[in-house]
Order: sequence, then structure tokens, then C-alpha cells
Amino acid sequence: MQSSRIFIVGSGVVGTATGEGFLAAGHDVTFIDIAPERVRELRERGLDVRTEIDLTGEPESLIFLTLPTPNDGHRYDLSAFTAGTAAVGRALATARAHHTVVVRSTVPPGTTEGLVRTVLEEQSGRAVGEGFGLASNPEFLRAVSAAEDFAHPWMTVIASRDPQTVQRLRDLLSPFGGELRTFADPAEAELVKCAHNIFNATKISFWNEMWLVARKLGLDLDPIAATVARSAEGSINPQYGIRGGAPYGGVCLPKDTKGFLGFADTIGVDMPLLSAVVETNDRLAEFVDHEIANQAAAADQMRARAMAGSDRESA
Repeated sequence: MQSSRIFIVGSGVVGTATGEGFLAAGHDVTFIDIAPERVRELRERGLDVRTEIDLTGEPESLIFLTLPTPNDGHRYDLSAFTAGTAAVGRALATARAHHTVVVRSTVPPGTTEGLVRTVLEEQSGRAVGEGFGLASNPEFLRAVSAAEDFAHPWMTVIASRDPQTVQRLRDLLSPFGGELRTFADPAEAELVKCAHNIFNATKISFWNEMWLVARKLGLDLDPIAATVARSAEGSINPQYGIRGGAPYGGVCLPKDTKGFLGFADTIGVDMPLLSAVVETNDRLAEFVDHEIANQAAAADQMRARAMAGSDRESA
């Protein structure tokens, strides 16, 4: 595998695991971080770490943004992420080689081609494509096993408008193994990562609600959950329930979701997640009915116009 020049901008858990993984694979890696204690720690580990990125005289490189994007209430705080992106943009302004910026942080869909592209172009005075490459490669690392997860990924996602950028990242990342999927729109990759985390959180909350019910009934949830994990198609079939745009129907799912809400109420257990499931399904059913009615009305209008035209021709 050919060695690549790589910069890791933001050297926390994700950035360090990413950079050290690339180092172990034989790549030339420089870590960037502004926290003095983090810089000192990484230097003590023998890593090439700097407080700012400088692309002067650097060959073509890949610049991974692994900056923090914490939440501030019900929104993402992208202040540190934006500041780090701006620093990369300023470095690109004086660079001679063509560099590719890869967003690896978890960000809201649209960030790569919105905030990141805008900041890089403003700070560098260059346009994406001609002046620098741009891509999304969200991380799927768990904090407790980040290094192992990077070295042995089960899923790698790459997205860029530029096919050559996608191929370059594919060449870089495919040797690590695991399934690799590519997209042309970075927002798709960003939504993959957000949905990934939210799905995991929702599953945990679901079983916590069921734990409250089991506790109220004096039942041990563990063997129950272990059995459902093997019996429910949503657990054993990866394709089950992942197609958006259609509510669940039939007899069993509407009956048991609504019926169990009533049962939970009788034993004094509030189930906000199950209530949201029913509400979301009802709203989507209304949406689908409305869309079908609109399509039927449009078809009727087309038939009426066609018949009117036919009548005029006959006259």
C-alpha cells in the first residue's frame, strides 16, 4: 500500500485512534491540537504533534477533521469545529499542492457542503474541486475501543461529489477491511452517522421502557429481551422496517402498540417512546393518505384534459 501524507486536525479520542491507525498502516501522520496538555501527552508518546497546521512545502495530503461537535441543549455546538476548519482554510491559502479535506466528525447533514465548504473557500480564497478536495468519512468508533474499532471496522462510509476523491479514500481505507459503502452526496454519509447513533439510543430507550414495565410486574427483563432479540424480525432481519415512507399496518402492530399503552397506564407506567411510535405512525398514515388523494386528483385532471382535447378534435 502506498504511503499517504495525513493530517489529523483535532486529536481527541477519535483523532488519536484515527491517526495512530494510519501510522500503524505505514502512513506519514501529523496530529494537530490546540490543547497544551493534549499536545504534551501525544509528544510523550513519540507522535508528531503541532498546535497549528502548516501546509507550506507539504506534498498532496489528506486532512481529516476530527474536531469536537458537542451538543448545547437541543443543538450541535459547532464553534470548535468551525474554528478548526477555518485554520485549515488559512493553511490551504498558501499551499502549492492539492489537498483533500475529509470531515470525520459527527455533524448535522449538510455541514460538509454547507459550513465546511463555505469556511474553507472564504479562508483559502480557493474553490472546492479546483483548489482543494472535499469529502465526508464519518467515524464509527466506540470510546472504550476506538483503536480496535479503527483497525478492524465493520463499516466504512465515504462520500464526495468527486469520483477521484472517493477512489482515493477507498484505496486508503479498504485495506482495513469491513464493508465499505460510498455516496456521491456528503449529506447522505452525514445522515448515516446521525441515524446510526440515534437508532442505537432509541433501542436502548425502548428496552429501558420495557424494563420499567417488567420491574412493575416483578419480572426479570434479561431473558425476555434475549428471547425477543431472536424472535423479532426487527432484530434478526437487517432489511426489516428500514424503508421510509410507509406506516406499519396489518392487525398485530397497530393493535399491540395501542393496546399495550393502555395496559401500561393501568399499572402506572408511562411509556413516552411507545406513545411517540404510535403518534409517528398515525401522522405518517395521514401523510400517505393525503399524497394518494393528491395523486388521484392529479390523475383525474389529466384524464379530464385529455378527454376535453379529444372532444375538440372530434368537433
